[in-house]
Amino acid sequence: MAKKLVQNITAREEDFAQWYTDVVREAKLCDYSGVKGCMNYLPNGYALWENIQKELDARFKETGVENVYLPVMIPESLLQKEKDHIEGFAPEVAWVTHGGTEPLQERFCIRPTSETLFCDVWSKTVQSYRDLPKVWNQWCSVLRWEKTTRPFLRSREFLWQEGHTIHATYEEAEERTKQMWRVYRDFVQDVLAIPVVSGRKTESEKFAGAQDTYTIEALMHDGKALQSGTSHFFGSAFPNAFGIQYSDKNNELHEVYETSWGMSTRVIGALIMVHGDDSGLVIPPRVAPVQTMVIPIAQHKEGVLDKANELLDTLKAAGYKAKIDDSDKAPGWKFSGQEILGIPTRIEIGPKDIENNQAVIVRRDTREKIVVSLDEITTKLAEVLETMQKDMFEKAKTFLEAHINTATTMDEMNEKFNENLGFIKAMWCGDEACEEEIKAQTGGATSRCIPEEEEQLSDVCICCGKPAKHMVYWGKAY
Repeated sequence: MAKKLVQNITAREEDFAQWYTDVVREAKLCDYSGVKGCMNYLPNGYALWENIQKELDARFKETGVENVYLPVMIPESLLQKEKDHIEGFAPEVAWVTHGGTEPLQERFCIRPTSETLFCDVWSKTVQSYRDLPKVWNQWCSVLRWEKTTRPFLRSREFLWQEGHTIHATYEEAEERTKQMWRVYRDFVQDVLAIPVVSGRKTESEKFAGAQDTYTIEALMHDGKALQSGTSHFFGSAFPNAFGIQYSDKNNELHEVYETSWGMSTRVIGALIMVHGDDSGLVIPPRVAPVQTMVIPIAQHKEGVLDKANELLDTLKAAGYKAKIDDSDKAPGWKFSGQEILGIPTRIEIGPKDIENNQAVIVRRDTREKIVVSLDEITTKLAEVLETMQKDMFEKAKTFLEAHINTATTMDEMNEKFNENLGFIKAMWCGDEACEEEIKAQTGGATSRCIPEEEEQLSDVCICCGKPAKHMVYWGKAY
């Protein structure tokens, strides 16, 4: 019944792009603002980001991360100190040229990222080995002048966290880079229930100015990849540009080594596209702003609303994030509203349920109905939510695995992309020209990552036939 009431969401298989836009709109996650290319984050969407931030921040702090906040504007002279970095961001930088009505003597850019600001701070505060390491993170927004935008996936201003660290040794910095990459991978899989492939970016795909970039790549329901979190090892290039050195115990000077790592509101887009269905959002319980919606049935009858509110109080006292829909809408419309919002469960309670001292828990993902005694409902709801979390991950994992293929020739790669969009594992010689040729021949497939554990699918590059150096995951991406 509830499914028939959803009339404003395009069927996912009919038009995936329109389905996505419809879900964002109907679930009231965000909308377009008066600033072209920028979004208004509405309460439902921002609540998701708050939960993501809370869960991720706790994981950061377990590894020794400290939070800071640096300015939104960067002087042009500061940005110019690292040539590769500014060249990589130049097309996306927005500039501030006036203060009030007066022209500025020096332009300021609105931060597209903050490596230069962090290095500027450290150049003034790091002198001794006792000052290291610095393991900092900031939660903020950044601005990149994107030409095309799409809710959550790509907008000019977006919310994110950017972690920045410096270390006394190459090995320590490299390990921190990989550690935060693993934090992202575990968070996305454990909390967002999104399986990923992960590994190192190729030279052409890595972050501007980085020595190495590590990524997690999720697969959306339409078969396209979405880069969902990255961690970068900069070596000593950035710190050297800012003259950052430290003296050791023998008073000898040494260079330092830098990392940065970030995850943005783009992961909300991933959550929508991996788990959503034709009725709207499906939110994993561990990140859901509301875990259950109590829906009284025949609430006009004596005692029903009182019992429903009593149940709500019991759930809240037990630590659940619960709400009640006591509006005057018919039950079917209430069910539809709960499903559009992706609330993991609803609990139906009516006169017959009260008579039998029970309620009905309904899962959002499968719509399975589970009759539960009111005496056991707090315990049983925990079991249902945990089972749902695991089932959502396994369903997404099954989809991912069904959309990973291998290819040893370009004809085979093109054939498999045409049959089953997703990831294709293939060997590569390491030449950027072959990357470009593969992209051209496949209509847009790019290297997504080189996994930690590479398979030897053949001895030669899929494109040029020269000796292969790496196995790469290839895919068409957002």
